[in-house]
Formats: sequence, C-alpha cells, structure tokens
Amino acid sequence: MDLRGHTPMMQQYLRIKADHPQALLFYRMGDFYELFFEDAERAARLLGITLTQRGQSAGQPVTMAGVPVASAQTYLAKLLKAGETVAICEQIGDPATSKGPVERKVVRVTTPGTLSEEGLVPEKAQAWLACLHLAHAGQATLSWLDVSTGALFHTALSSSQHGQALTPALVLDEVSKIAPAELLISEDQVDGPIGQSIQESLPGLCLRALPSWHFDAKHGSQLLQDRLGVSHLAAFELTDQPSLLANLAALLGYAETSLGQSLHHLQGPKAVVSSQSVQLDHVARRTLELVAPLYADPSGATAAAQTLLSSIDGCACAAGSRRLRQWLLNPLRTNAPLLLRQQAINDLLESQSVEPVYQALRPMFDLGRLAGRIALLQAKPRDLISVANSLSALGPLLGSLDAPSNALIDQIRQTLADPSLQRTEQTIRQIIAEEPANQIRDGGVIREGFDAELDDLRAIQTQGSDQLLQLEQQERQATGIANLRVGFNAVHGYFIEVTAGQLDKVPDRYQRRQTLKNAERFITPELKAFEDKALSAQDRALAREKLLFDQLLLDLAPAVASLQTAAEALADLDALNSLARLALDHHWVLPSLTETTEIVIEDGRHPVLDLQVTQFTPNDTRLHAGHRLMLITGPNMGGKSTYMRQVALMVILARIGAPLPCRSARIGDIDRIFTRLGAADDLAGGRSTFMVEMTEAALILHTATPRSLVLMDEIGRGTSTVDGLALARAIASHLAQVNQSLCLFATHYFELTDLANSMSGIRNHHVTAVEHGHGIVFLHQLQEGPTSQSFGLQVAQLAGLPKDVIVHAQACQGQPPMPAAPADQLGLFNQASLDPSLQSVIDALRLVKPDELSARAALDLVYQWHHQLQGPSSPDPKTTP
Repeated sequence: MDLRGHTPMMQQYLRIKADHPQALLFYRMGDFYELFFEDAERAARLLGITLTQRGQSAGQPVTMAGVPVASAQTYLAKLLKAGETVAICEQIGDPATSKGPVERKVVRVTTPGTLSEEGLVPEKAQAWLACLHLAHAGQATLSWLDVSTGALFHTALSSSQHGQALTPALVLDEVSKIAPAELLISEDQVDGPIGQSIQESLPGLCLRALPSWHFDAKHGSQLLQDRLGVSHLAAFELTDQPSLLANLAALLGYAETSLGQSLHHLQGPKAVVSSQSVQLDHVARRTLELVAPLYADPSGATAAAQTLLSSIDGCACAAGSRRLRQWLLNPLRTNAPLLLRQQAINDLLESQSVEPVYQALRPMFDLGRLAGRIALLQAKPRDLISVANSLSALGPLLGSLDAPSNALIDQIRQTLADPSLQRTEQTIRQIIAEEPANQIRDGGVIREGFDAELDDLRAIQTQGSDQLLQLEQQERQATGIANLRVGFNAVHGYFIEVTAGQLDKVPDRYQRRQTLKNAERFITPELKAFEDKALSAQDRALAREKLLFDQLLLDLAPAVASLQTAAEALADLDALNSLARLALDHHWVLPSLTETTEIVIEDGRHPVLDLQVTQFTPNDTRLHAGHRLMLITGPNMGGKSTYMRQVALMVILARIGAPLPCRSARIGDIDRIFTRLGAADDLAGGRSTFMVEMTEAALILHTATPRSLVLMDEIGRGTSTVDGLALARAIASHLAQVNQSLCLFATHYFELTDLANSMSGIRNHHVTAVEHGHGIVFLHQLQEGPTSQSFGLQVAQLAGLPKDVIVHAQACQGQPPMPAAPADQLGLFNQASLDPSLQSVIDALRLVKPDELSARAALDLVYQWHHQLQGPSSPDPKTTP
C-alpha cells in the first residue's frame, strides 16, 4: 500500500482500513464517526446521509460522510440490517500530548451475529452466531452462540445411511431451524454442495467464509478450558470430539476477534440431540407459521397474532418470550421433562399464583443480557441499576411462589434465593447513584459519600457556584451594570455577558471573549483563574468516576455466573406462567402424554384462531395404530387445511408441555411432522408449482416413519386430472401401507374414497357444507364418510367470478364428458414402460436389413413376431388349417 503523498491522518486511516478491507470503518474524530472514500459512498447510499468532499490527500479529493457518536447505534442497526460489517475505530491517545494524529485503533468489529448492545440485538429473539464444520462426507457439526448471554449449543449431523454423503437438505433444515444472524463455514467448503445449497435457499443469511486453519481442535480445547475455568472438558463430554472442538475454535475465535475481548461470560456448551426432539423441517416450520408469518405484510407491519408464538406469548419479560420461542422450535419426544412442566403449570393454577407471578415478573429487566454486558465491560450506569432493581424484585417474586410446590418450581425458587444475588445488589447500590446518568462521561454516576476524593472534587464545583454568584454581584456593583450576567458555555467556557446598551460601562480589565447579536461576552483574570480551577476539578471528577465505575465492572465479574443462572430460572418461570395463563383465561387443558404413537383429541380448536374469534367449531381427531390415515374430502373454504394445521399445532404444543384448546387430548410419541400444504413455485430454483409439490412429496415418502405425522393437502392438482388422480392414489396407498405414518390426507379427488374399502387403516371424513338459496353455508364440521358433492361453483361464486362465467360453468356441467384421449397417446406413466414382447419385436426389427431379405424370410419374420405378440398360448399361424 503506497501511502506517499497522503496527509499523516489519512495515512493512519489507510493503515487501519487495510486490516479491515471488507468492513465499513467508523473512524472517530471528536464527536463524529467519519467514513472516507468508498466506505463513505456506500454508507451515504445505505443511510441516506450527506456525502461531501473536503480537502485533498495525495492529490485526490477526500470523499467523506459522518454520523454523530451519540446516535451511532441507530445508524449501526441500519447497516447491520443491510448485511454490512462495521469496524469501530476509537481514539485511544490523549489529544493534548499527541504529536501528529491521535493514536487510534479498532476496538470492536460489529457483525450481525456478534451483537450484545441494547438497541442492536432483537429483544424477543436471539441473534445467533453459528458455525458449520463438515468433518467428512457423512458427518458434520453445527454450533451456535448467543454473544449477548453467553449461551452455547451444538449438535451433530450425520447421514441416515452409513457411508453415504450428508445431504444438503438435512443441513439446511438444521441451519434454518436455528435461523442464525451469521453463519461461519470453512472457505474450502463454502462452494461445495452444502455451502451452495445454503446460499441459494437462505439468500438473506450473512455467510462468512473462514480460513481452514481457524478450525483447530487443539486450540478449541484450550480456548474452552480457559473461558470455562476448567482443567478438563470431560464434564461437557467434549474430550473425544475433535470435529466439534475444531468447530468451536472457529466460532469462539471469530466472536472474540469481533468483540475485541474474551468471552469470559461463556456458559457451558449444551448438546442438542435431534432424536430427542420432534423434527420439523423448514417447510413445516414455514407453513405452520410457528414463529414467522407465511406471508409478510407488504407495508412491513404484521398483525399481533399471526403466528403460534405471538398468539400464546403472554410473557412478562423478553427473556420468557425467547424461551417460549426455543421450546416451540424444539418440541420434545421425551415425556419426563414435559410432565415436569405440566406439573408446574398445574401447581401455578391450583395455587392461584398465575397473576401474582406475572405482576412480580413485570419489573424484571433482561438479566441475562445485562450480565453479558457486565462481563464484556459494555454495561452502562443505568444497566447496573437495572440489575439492582431486578434483584430487589426477587423478594416479592419468591413470595408469590410460596404456595406452588413441584420439582421444577422448587428448583427455580432455590436458584432465585441464592444469597450471592443479594450481595450483588448491595454492591451496586453502595456505589451507583439511584438515578445515574446513562453515560459515564456525563458524570453524576457514583453515589455521594462512597469515595472521599470524588466528594472533594465535587465540593470544589459546588462551592464554585457560590463563588460565581458572589463574583456576579461584585461586578454589578463595580461597573454599575445591573443586568450583567456570569455564565458558562461548553465551547467558550466561563464568561461575563453585557448587553449592547451597556457596553460603554465596560472597564478596561474586561477581555472580549465572544460577540453575540445583542451582547458581548468578556473574561477577567479573576474569572479565568476560577475557570481553570473549576474545569480542572470537573475533569478530574469525571476521570475519577470513570475509574471507579470501571473497577466496579471488574469487581462484578465473579457475579456474572449467578446472574446468568438466575436469568435462566426467570425465563423458565415466565414461559411456564404464560402457558398457565392460557389454561386460566381460555380454559385450555393439559393433554395426556403417552409412549405409543397416537393423536386423540376431543373437541379440538385451532390454537391461533381460538384466541382471535369468538366462536370456533371444534372437531375430533383419532389417529392411532388401527386408524392411521384420515382421507378428508369437502369443498374449498370448508376448513380442511385449517383442521390439518390445527392438529399439527396441537401436537407441537403438547410436546412443549403446554395446554391445548380442546375438551381432552391424548398425544403420543411423534418423531417428525411433515407438511405438504399450499401451492408455490420456486422461480429462483427453476421449479414449477407441480415440481415443488412432487419434491416435497418425495421427501415425505422417503423419510416418514410409522411415528411421523404427515399433512398432505390436495396432492396432484398441478397436472392433468388423470395423472393427478393416479399420483394421489399411489401416494396415499404408499403412506398407508409402506410408511404407515399418521396422516391427514385432504383431496378433491372423490375417486380416492374407495381406498377405505380396500386398505386397512384408512377412513373417510369430510367437512360439511349446505346449500342455502343460491349460495353455500360452510359448517366447518368434520364428519365420517365421504362428501356428497364438491360445491366448486358455489365457492367460485363467493370468490366473485362474473355471473355469466358461473352460468356458463353450470351449462357445461350438464354436457357429456369430453372424449377420451386416443388409445395410442402415451400418458405420464407409460412412456418408458412398453410391453416386454413388444419391446423385443421392436429390438429385432431394428436389426433387420430389408434389402437382404427374401420374400419367404420376410414372411417368416412376420409370422414369428405375430406369434410373439399374441402370446405363447396362441397357435402358430403357419400350422393352423
């Protein structure tokens, strides 16, 4: 890099920028962060700020743009949302003693996955930093970290068949379930099949390629031991997992480099075992609208209750909402922890503690993230007061938990009663003022009486105020200027202000300091001496406060672990109490959880719609070993899709320990939920609606087990009626006989209803509707048996089709059916499956050389082929009399 010709400051800038070529560099200059050259142009475009040119460097104009330090977070949030990385370069030298440019260095690299600052990290969701490491063709590890709380998770990914390559679909499902803000991957894997699949399927994800040497298992082991303060990793079952340790080395190393400091608040790694959870692929999570709406509002606004999470989230704190989100995305197959949650919910209800617990939780701040900021030395004075206020609120909360008694509640109570939490609160209150300034640079943070030196410096400033009043009075008397005023300005310091009409009375000892429109400001030797003393005391007081505050953050570091543990307990309690409120306010009931594979629901209602509409028609569900497939027919808008989603959502709720909107329910072991719902194409991937439908169906048929729940809605509609009907019949038969999964199969092909007569485990059901006048009334009731008619024209009329089109369609209904396709027209399934005898004749014909055949030989061939096509039982035409 050639720095010749550049000014000293620009040389410094260019050297720092060279170390962060891909990031936007926020270069601190006084009260602004400045950006230069290409960074300035990009930031101006993304932020809508002014782009200017000032001076020259190396003979070229310096293009620049800037943002105020005080409001930098607002601009940072916009840049991060646009996928940018921002390097924060601060002044670390003293301008008063610096020769040349003040010393500067990058203290923080802000990326989408390394956020911990308030206002940047989402309140009710985690900004996960994830790392994917492909050990070899059949195995991979995936880890993810919440920098704001120190929570760390990992899982192992492997192909279903030993020796086979890991499929991109499996990796994509796991990555999309976590929904990381940033994903790390080795640079030698980013262009492979899995890396390409992630880039194509998740275009909004910030994918970061790291050099392969970052994935070092030995370094990962040393890093974890140091951050967790242990001498061995056996307690975390990481000793014999080199691939995972290499993964964690890259993950933690990247996070610490971005933060510019160590992750001393890192929590112990927790393994997520996929076999212990109900698996939900990205299609199921999207179509069931668990945590995100299927269709975003074009205006950017979303309704308050468009998803399952937003509907059931009655948490008092953001941490509780995040915990509820985690549970919904990871429903459990194991009954034991779910039964503990159910018992806790029952205890909260029976002891009438739901409302008292909710009110006691409301004053709580986000203790986990506040603990993270303390550990990262990012906490502000008001953050510490928020910690103290939260800890003081534990007393009333524990009082509201006196009555409930259950293993889970007892564990939460014991965690929150930790005496060290009270000592942490006392330490903070002893040092920090009750209502401190938000920034330490503003002063007024340390409590009066804590530090004698600080009190003395403050006294000088307080006494100085009295001296100023005396000086003002003395000058008025000495000059005869009654409206003379002594004041202070942050730019010009202390001054004596005299209005324009009194300037003739100003004595010679007054030195002009500032000219205003209607007044002049002066300073005297006495006032200058006072200024030096007062400002010196103020600067020293601010420096002393900062020293004391920084020391307090270091002193609080040992308390971070107990604060994190308390935060986890509060999140669990908040989520449980929110679920209990569903039972209290909406009369939802806790289901029975069994080990067999079954779904038995009496008077079930859709969990989202039940909270939105006053009257919802309930329906029963019975899926078990003897009744595995419900074939559902009925008109469009009759409620088939709503019913199917309802069943899946109730299974998910049951598998997080939540109550259900029904009269009673019995939910068994479900290993996976598949959905083939709705119609959408994949233009970017070059797939039509029908191809998307078939691809999703293929995945289900290859993967579903007898313990899976499958939702199949109107399969086969994207092609001709003949082919679609054939496909639908074959898929339903395969699900019933081969997969033997629990299945809700909705269709408009009435011909499929005869499957119930020919296959065991299939039963016909239909949603009811009745004609009323010239219209139709949907009853939304599910009844046994097939439907009697489709009501297609009535639904079309409700949709607003022109009347003449409806009349024309009614006339067409009475016409005879169109003639069948010619017999020699090949269909979808017989193009490549000719009769073997016909195929042998065609093959023999290809070998014949007509010019070399005699008439007799040609006739013999014709007889031979005729005999082959007629079959072995037919007489030989040459011997027939």
